[in-house]
Amino acid sequence: MINDPVTVLYRDPWLLVVLKPSGLLSQPGRGPQLQDSLITRMRSLEPDLHLVHRLDRDTSGLILLARSQDSLRRCSELFARRRVNKLYEAEVAGRLEGSGRIENRLARLQRDPPRYGSHPEGRLAVTLWRTHALLQLSTKLWMRPITGRSHQLRAHLAQLGHPILGDPIYGLNSVGPLRLHARALALPHPFTGRRLRVCSPGADRINENPAFDDALSL
Repeated sequence: MINDPVTVLYRDPWLLVVLKPSGLLSQPGRGPQLQDSLITRMRSLEPDLHLVHRLDRDTSGLILLARSQDSLRRCSELFARRRVNKLYEAEVAGRLEGSGRIENRLARLQRDPPRYGSHPEGRLAVTLWRTHALLQLSTKLWMRPITGRSHQLRAHLAQLGHPILGDPIYGLNSVGPLRLHARALALPHPFTGRRLRVCSPGADRINENPAFDDALSL
């Protein structure tokens, strides 16, 4: 069991945005040892909460929760129309400078552990990326997924030859936690229509970086 707490960063009558720690499932898995999850913990406090989207167990960061079935339906419509923008921060192996777009069709190529990769019969997956900081042996990136496929960012970066550090599936000699964090979230509020933007702690520099500000613009 992961002892790190789930922190609520935003709350209104319809929505919650919470900060999921790395190592915690978004929802329960199969088997008694996989029942601890973000939604299980949150429903112990508020039974009518619903996951609007999910993060991989090893990914930390922001998750949007709906506080009723009506809120879930409206949020799901926004996701289906691609009106929800998500900004991730990743640290990858090697030096990767500039910006780009990764587009292919992803499918599950291996079941245990699950591994995804390019396949002609897969689902369309699109990711935008931009260099945030060049380090000696690695690079920090801003990443915006246009689609929301399983393992999309991890598989796309591995395809580029720059796997995310700490990735036990797509990386080489992975040590430490996965360096992938869902840093910011922006959407038109499903009830008020106003623009809602939530950033995780330590994200002040996003507001000072005009190069990626339009990644969260609607």
